[in-house]
Amino acid sequence: MPLIQRVYSVLIVSAAEKFNNSLAALLPEKDFFPIDTAESVNEAQRKVLEKSYDLVFINAPLPDDFGRRFAIDISSNNTTVVLLFVKNEIYDEVYSKVYEHGVLTMRKPTATQTLEQSLDGMRAVRERLRRMEKKAVSLEEKMSEIRTVNRAKWVLIDSLKMTEEDAHRYIEKQAMDRCVSKTEIAEGILKTYK
Repeated sequence: MPLIQRVYSVLIVSAAEKFNNSLAALLPEKDFFPIDTAESVNEAQRKVLEKSYDLVFINAPLPDDFGRRFAIDISSNNTTVVLLFVKNEIYDEVYSKVYEHGVLTMRKPTATQTLEQSLDGMRAVRERLRRMEKKAVSLEEKMSEIRTVNRAKWVLIDSLKMTEEDAHRYIEKQAMDRCVSKTEIAEGILKTYK
């Protein structure tokens, strides 16, 4: 059992009430909430625009579209984990078109135990994506800091005729002396000299 209890938001895209009920029965509220449903790709697209989901289950085909393109779009554009259910007869064909986009595919009908194992895998993938998302945000913040500090160094070089090395040392020393980040010092420099 994981130390951190996560709750995953779910979207079930299916026009088959029996499928929806069977799947929802495997998703306890303590682990999966909210569980939203959509009966068509159009309805699902509207729901995805309104909010993001951790897990999306698509029971293909749907009344207005097969659902393959929707599965690819959802999987490609964010950190949602998508499981596409398709008939056994067309599994290989559909799988070959969606796997490179990160869409998980499952034959139907499927055994409950297989679906439960897939749920565990989907949650593991979602956690990996969550960590990658945090790293990407952290990296973007670091890049932003570097850009701000570099702009401030060039302002010091132009305005006070410092060398790049002196400007860098000045920003670092000011940050240490004032117990603030280099970004705060750089922002102050940019305000003062521009």
